[in-house]
Amino acid sequence: MSHFDNPEHAEFRRNAQSWLIENLKEFAKNNPGDSLTFDQEIERSKAWQLLKFEAGYAGIFVPKEYGGGGLSFVEEIIFRQEQATLEVPQDFFFIGNALTVPVLLMYAAEDIKEKLIPEILSGRDIWCQLFSEPGAGSDLAGIRTKSVKSGENWTVNGQKIWNTLAHIADRAILVTRSNPDVVKHKGLTFFHCDMKSKGIEARPIVQMSGESEFGEVFLDDVVIPDSYRLGEEGEGWKVAMSTLMYERFDTGEIPGPSLNDFLELVGEIELDGRPAIENDLVKAQIANWYVQSKGIEYTRLRALAALSRGEQPGPEMSIGKLVSAAKMQNMSALAMSLQDAAGLIRDSNISLSAAVFQDAWFNSPGFRIAGGTDEILKNIIAERVLGFPQEERPDKDVPFSQLKS
Repeated sequence: MSHFDNPEHAEFRRNAQSWLIENLKEFAKNNPGDSLTFDQEIERSKAWQLLKFEAGYAGIFVPKEYGGGGLSFVEEIIFRQEQATLEVPQDFFFIGNALTVPVLLMYAAEDIKEKLIPEILSGRDIWCQLFSEPGAGSDLAGIRTKSVKSGENWTVNGQKIWNTLAHIADRAILVTRSNPDVVKHKGLTFFHCDMKSKGIEARPIVQMSGESEFGEVFLDDVVIPDSYRLGEEGEGWKVAMSTLMYERFDTGEIPGPSLNDFLELVGEIELDGRPAIENDLVKAQIANWYVQSKGIEYTRLRALAALSRGEQPGPEMSIGKLVSAAKMQNMSALAMSLQDAAGLIRDSNISLSAAVFQDAWFNSPGFRIAGGTDEILKNIIAERVLGFPQEERPDKDVPFSQLKS
């Protein structure tokens, strides 16, 4: 039970916890997760998503007429918190469930909601997010992918990059520039689209970890119906910010090894002839990470309390992502260093702690970029949370077409 749970939420948490423990045990028995190919991982993830959907635990905050649970976003977050404490299948539906569904509920036409949302919640469709471009990552408003309207359709041309799961996605949310003759935050238009549309090519990007979590996407005369537009023409920035608001709420704590994993490791290995956990410098780091973890936890709990009052998550959710991404990178680096040469081994069968720190070390640089770089998040926190003056923006009142590339 959380300190912020009222009796109703506490009961929901207990029921969710019981359901997860009971069903994960049975699911693991029927769907073993060892030595799976990538395609098998996807099928296992789909099976788990469908199981949650049938039990009413997918899209808990979504109205029942669209296949959801009909409860609030508070119950949704409670379920995600409980699920995060357990070993569950890899989640290929994060973008659909956490980002797309809220935006569809806010901006999509009724027939679109009725068709697309149940397909997301049941695990039928995998979604991706086509935002970042080679020249517009941290400065998202600088995108150049162009959309031109003709009758009831739009023609889209451009390139997107660092798009999670784009190469396996069925559908996407997409932000484009529809009017270059206004300032860059204006003139953007937001769509959803079918990734199998003619003119869309998605290529996987091989990361230094050996995985291909991200893709790059090329759009060549892609025709998108105007009925797929989300929000008004030229209001794409507003829709995109709604999406990022939910993304930062959901990524408040970066997935990876926990402080308990680190405590277990330093209790097993020696440093200067003693257990590493007795070293003063190691203890100082543990204390620092503990304080950071508690800060993240209580920031999320305050946001949860705000949600229970009907308020929306705000820019303060950037704090969790900023702190936890750096914490994971630093903790993984120290864990590998303390293992000496064994820290170079990335075989989960023979490495200490099943190589979780090695995996996290490879993945952590990406987490400090994805969803907003450290520098961008610091600006957001300084300006929108702490109330500091905004930094100078020389392009503030200049039409996008007049900006130097």
